[in-house]
Amino acid sequence: MRRVPHAIALLLLSLSLAACAGGEAVRAEADASVAVEAPTEPAAPEPTADEREPAASEPTQAELDYAAIYGTQPYDPVADPSLPPPAELPESYDPWEPLNRRVHRFNNAVDRYVASPLAHAYVEAVPRPVRLGVRNFFSNLGQPVNALNSLLQGKPKEAGQAIARFLLNTTLGIGGIFDPATAAELPRSSEDFGQTLGKWGWRQSRYVELPLFGPRTVRDVFGLMGDAPLSPLRQVEEDTVRVFAQGLQLVDVRTQLFAVDSMREGAADDYALVRDAWLQRRNYQIAGDELPEDESLPDYLREDINNPTVPVDALPVLPSGN
Repeated sequence: MRRVPHAIALLLLSLSLAACAGGEAVRAEADASVAVEAPTEPAAPEPTADEREPAASEPTQAELDYAAIYGTQPYDPVADPSLPPPAELPESYDPWEPLNRRVHRFNNAVDRYVASPLAHAYVEAVPRPVRLGVRNFFSNLGQPVNALNSLLQGKPKEAGQAIARFLLNTTLGIGGIFDPATAAELPRSSEDFGQTLGKWGWRQSRYVELPLFGPRTVRDVFGLMGDAPLSPLRQVEEDTVRVFAQGLQLVDVRTQLFAVDSMREGAADDYALVRDAWLQRRNYQIAGDELPEDESLPDYLREDINNPTVPVDALPVLPSGN
C-alpha cells in the first residue's frame, strides 16, 4: 500500500510532462495556422522602361537632348577622346612558349636545389671584400670582348673606355681584383655579339630559354657562338683550372641575382615575369641610346649588376682528343 502514493506521484509527473510537450505542440500548430492565414501583401509592381534608371554606360535623356541641340555626340565615359590612350605593353615574341615553360621548370629546379644553396653558402663562407675582388676579376676579363663589340656597333668612345678600363684594372688593379677604373670615372658597359646583331638590324627574335643558361633569344644564341672564341676562360687549357674558374664565376653570377629573387616570390606567373623583364632589359640594351629619356627602364632592369646572365665564359669546352 505504501507504493501507491509513489506510483500516483510518478503518474502525475509523467502526465504533467506530456501536457507541457503537448502544449508546445499546440502552440506551434496555432502559430503555423496564424502564419498561413495571415494576409499577404501584394508585390510591388515592376518599374516600367521609362521609370528604370539608365545604366552607367548609357547616355541619359538630358545628354541625348544636348547632343540633338548642339550636334555633338553623347558623352561616353568609356570612349572619351579627351582621356589619354591606354598603356600598351609590348607583346613578347614567344612562339615556343610550351617548350620554354618546361625548360623554365627544369632551370628553376636546378636553381632551387643546386645553384641557390651554393650561392648562399658562398656568401656565408667568403668575406665580402674577397667576393668583390672575384667579381671585379671576372668583369675585367670581359672588357676586350666588350671593346670589340662596341667597335662593331659604331661606338668608338665606348670601345676606348673599355680598353682603358681593362688596362688600368689589369695593372693598377692587380689583375682586375681591384677597380681603380671606376674611381677614374671610366664608365662600365657590357656589349656582346647578340647586341651587335641587334644593332645591325636583327631586332625581333623569338624568345628561347636554354637549359642551365636561362633566358635568351635565337639572335643571342648566335651571339654566344660569336663571342665564345674570344672568351679568355675558354682559352685555359688546364681542365681543372678552367672548370673551377667557370664554376666560381657561375656562383658569383647567382649571388648577383639575390636582388631580384624577392620580386619573383609572389609572382602569379614566374615564367612570364622572367621572360618579359628579360626581354624589356635586352631591348633596352640594344636600343636604349635611341629611346627618349622618359622611356628608359627602371634602374633594377637597366643595371647589369642586378641582372646578369650566364656568361659566355661558362660555355663548356669540348675535349680536343689529345
